Amino acid sequence: MLDTIQAFLDQLGAIIWGPWLLIPLLLGTGLYLTIRLGGIQFLRLGPALRLGLWRRKDAGAEGDISQFQALTTALAATVGTGNIVGVATAIAIGGPGALFWMWITGLLGMASKYTEAFLGVRFRTTDAAGERNGGPQQYLERGIRGPVGKVLALAFTIFAIFASFGIGNMTQGNSVAANLESSFSIPTWVTGVVLTIIALAVLVGGIKSIGRVTAGFVPIMIVFYVLGAIYILIANIGEVPAAFATIFRDAFTGSAAAGGFAGSVLIIAIQFGVARGIFSNESGMGSAAIAAAAAQTSHPVRQGLVSMTQTFIDTIIVVSMTGLVIVTTGAYTFTDETGAQIDPSVMTGEAFTHGLPGEWGHWVVTLALVMFAFSTVLGWSYYGERCIEKLLGRRAVLPFRVVFSLIVFVGCTTELSVVWSFSDVMNGLMALPNLIGLLVLSGLVARETRAYLKHDPKLEASQDEIERFMAGDAGWEEWRAAEAVRETR
Repeated sequence: MLDTIQAFLDQLGAIIWGPWLLIPLLLGTGLYLTIRLGGIQFLRLGPALRLGLWRRKDAGAEGDISQFQALTTALAATVGTGNIVGVATAIAIGGPGALFWMWITGLLGMASKYTEAFLGVRFRTTDAAGERNGGPQQYLERGIRGPVGKVLALAFTIFAIFASFGIGNMTQGNSVAANLESSFSIPTWVTGVVLTIIALAVLVGGIKSIGRVTAGFVPIMIVFYVLGAIYILIANIGEVPAAFATIFRDAFTGSAAAGGFAGSVLIIAIQFGVARGIFSNESGMGSAAIAAAAAQTSHPVRQGLVSMTQTFIDTIIVVSMTGLVIVTTGAYTFTDETGAQIDPSVMTGEAFTHGLPGEWGHWVVTLALVMFAFSTVLGWSYYGERCIEKLLGRRAVLPFRVVFSLIVFVGCTTELSVVWSFSDVMNGLMALPNLIGLLVLSGLVARETRAYLKHDPKLEASQDEIERFMAGDAGWEEWRAAEAVRETR
């Protein structure tokens, strides 16, 4: 029975993530939004980084958490196993050129991430508890009038709830437990108990608790991992130019990761580079818009730009570090005792072990994977919570938090091959209605973005200045009026 389900899910996933459906839709949407927004991810990246990482908040703005906390919550959900195992899988199957297509996906995805975060704030509501609630489950319905918007919003909501238990919970717990057992002989049930207790302690406090934890935890885990990678690249500095040459050459020739590998065609490099890039940074999936909607921000444009930096950090920095370490150390050519290419699940660990002295490399990857995976649980719990609230009302939030925490134990102690396949399908399905919504609402986003950036191109305006120069703008007035209305359910 399980084998039949597994085969069905694998076939469905191959269609959804294949070269004729989601991949061209993701790339096409990102390219279209890049053009329509005038290359916003290139022209406004500097001010966005300053606001999100340096200033960190809009003084006097309304919301539940600071812009920095919203950014780290989204990073917590995206910087996960995809940054370690996902990159290795893309390179193992698509060759080093797959990394180039991950970069392209990230750069175009920044426009998608900006758009969905903008919409998350623009159409957010205030729930019965006084907390902000936004994301595709809100802006698809409120932004696209009529039954089409309602259907798209409902589809996203259902798919996102299922995805939160899969890729946002059980698969992450399983990765943590398996790696701790392999590296430190810690029984999986012990890991399950500890993670469940910690998750419950954090999640019961809601977004404010999650925001405080991720604001302190996420920067440390990213810096820890990136510093290890930088050490390896410096130690192998002579190999770095050749690594870049290999990546760019193979991106357009489709050379396989290992000689004679069946996937040595260009389409494989593109397919796995794009698929794993989206798996890592989630641009276009709509998930990060849920965290963005909770931010204390003076205007949707400002939070959209801050959220856009999440994709830059995830893909252009963290993914690049993993990929460059794998290519410079030659780990993608390593073989096991049978002469076959080593499994992608251990490829990054082998690369770090080869590049760092002693056992440091193995420990760095294991600890990074544990931190990345657990942070993903925290971020995705909030995504699932907001979708549950949309579907069942505020009364369902606390039970969801408790159940979500308990399911972490199941993930730590169970074989999950079917869940991995199911998660890939749900991730793809939740992206489809969101991408349709981004295209439909792109005109509104472009118009209101131009209206704001005309007055504040460097994102330095105060709350009073924003209210003064935006007075009379139809989009601004509509957003402010909706902010003042509290839901009753």
